[in-house]
Amino acid sequence: MSSPCAPVRRVGLFGGTHGNELSGVLLVRHWQQDGAEIQRPGVEVRPFLTNPRAVERCTRYIDCDLNRVFDPESLGRPVVEDIPYEVRRAQEINHIFGPKGSDDAYDLIFDLHNTTSNMGGTIILENSRDDFTIHMVHYIKNALAPEPCPVLLIEHPSLKYATTRSVAKHPVGKYQI
Repeated sequence: MSSPCAPVRRVGLFGGTHGNELSGVLLVRHWQQDGAEIQRPGVEVRPFLTNPRAVERCTRYIDCDLNRVFDPESLGRPVVEDIPYEVRRAQEINHIFGPKGSDDAYDLIFDLHNTTSNMGGTIILENSRDDFTIHMVHYIKNALAPEPCPVLLIEHPSLKYATTRSVAKHPVGKYQI
């Protein structure tokens, strides 16, 4: 393993990346009303509703999948009148929680999703070489034991992920049924 990780000081908790996945939306709204249970000394934890228009309509997205537009081309697009809503929203999220790939980006983004697949509470990782997320997953799995908490690694050596959570230094997805 590599050298120790820098302390985690800023954490984003995302819900509503897909507007029809309501578990994360409900949690984010709860934490926005009363965030006492997620606050820790020395750590800024920010609950954030990522795609409010899609949530309002209870649909996956308005113009395009928000969880696919955090690529350099979309984030760098000029803001014009006919820019897709989710591309504009990705630029806003990147401005608030990033910029992606920078030292100023949030340390951790936990993006909460639902699925109709029978996979239970599953953690999604994009990088097996991120010491922080590996240790965090180990902690979560131990804390939830004896309940299972599978980990899905979607790592690809040449792929740069364009997910909502990829703005952070340590991106983590959490799926639940």
